[in-house]
Amino acid sequence: MMGRHSVPEGGAPEGGSAPYERFTSETPNDSMETILIPAIPAFEEPDDLEEPEREAAPLRRRKQPLGPAIRNYIGVIAILVWGLAPFYWMVVTAFRDSAYTFSTTPWPTHLTLDNFRDALSTDTGNDFLGAIVNSMIIGAVTTAVALALGVFTSYALARIEFRGKYLVVGVILGASMFPTVALVTPLFQLFSDLGWIGQYQALIIPNISFVLPLTVYTLTSFLTDLPWELEEAARIDGATRGQAFRMVLLPLAAPALFTTAILAFIATWNEFLLASLLSNERTEPVTVAIARFEGPDAFSQPYAAIMAAGTLVTVPLVIMVLIFQRRIVSGLTAGGVKS
Repeated sequence: MMGRHSVPEGGAPEGGSAPYERFTSETPNDSMETILIPAIPAFEEPDDLEEPEREAAPLRRRKQPLGPAIRNYIGVIAILVWGLAPFYWMVVTAFRDSAYTFSTTPWPTHLTLDNFRDALSTDTGNDFLGAIVNSMIIGAVTTAVALALGVFTSYALARIEFRGKYLVVGVILGASMFPTVALVTPLFQLFSDLGWIGQYQALIIPNISFVLPLTVYTLTSFLTDLPWELEEAARIDGATRGQAFRMVLLPLAAPALFTTAILAFIATWNEFLLASLLSNERTEPVTVAIARFEGPDAFSQPYAAIMAAGTLVTVPLVIMVLIFQRRIVSGLTAGGVKS
């Protein structure tokens, strides 16, 4: 029978430096035999041993094919040329001498300001400045009334459940899809019977019906996306429905209101068909006034002056859109994505 006993380092034989283990066994003569065997030290893993960090391999960007990018740039350039080429040619012709009106040179030549003087002059019977004032009056009144009606209609469609709600939406959609040319004859007959031909109301009321669907749809989409909790919190605090709308929802709808006002004003400013039939020289807007421009005699058409007048009318609108383009885009996309 064999037993195992540890021997301390001090109990090792002389000259020994490592610890020993003592083994005892019985011999055939029933005597005990002791054997000292050097102990094998156990391996201990150091605590500070860490796995070496692997260097992150550099990310390699996958090269995009040039074909789609080139096609995109070609498409963008084609759209810009298609949209801006007429405007560019109008500006070039406006600054070019009338003797070179039909020149095909694509860059400005023979520059002069006489065309703008002719456009603003009243010697030939053209009242361009008066037409601008008329367009401002018609556009401002139309925009204000359309916003006042549209914001309440949009609130009702977005926040209130009532019978016939979708019927109202369908009627508004149908009104926006109705062709303008189909309204010329009945409106002319109606306003003739009322004695409104040549009056501002004959131009403002049809324009309100044209821009009101745009106002309603833009504002309805935005108001629907606003959290109900804002209005409910105001109602809990004691506000009426009207106060919650005026003090909470209306300030938040400012981007959409601003966008709708700009779009409604531009649509009214550019209207020509009904204005050419329902206005006279006293109330005609700027679009009709430009179309009625007269030259120094009955056989000459003042194309250069017409281009100058078109530039004076268009450039302010372009500048306004460029300045407020962020608000316009934010208003148009408001309510498009659910939060």
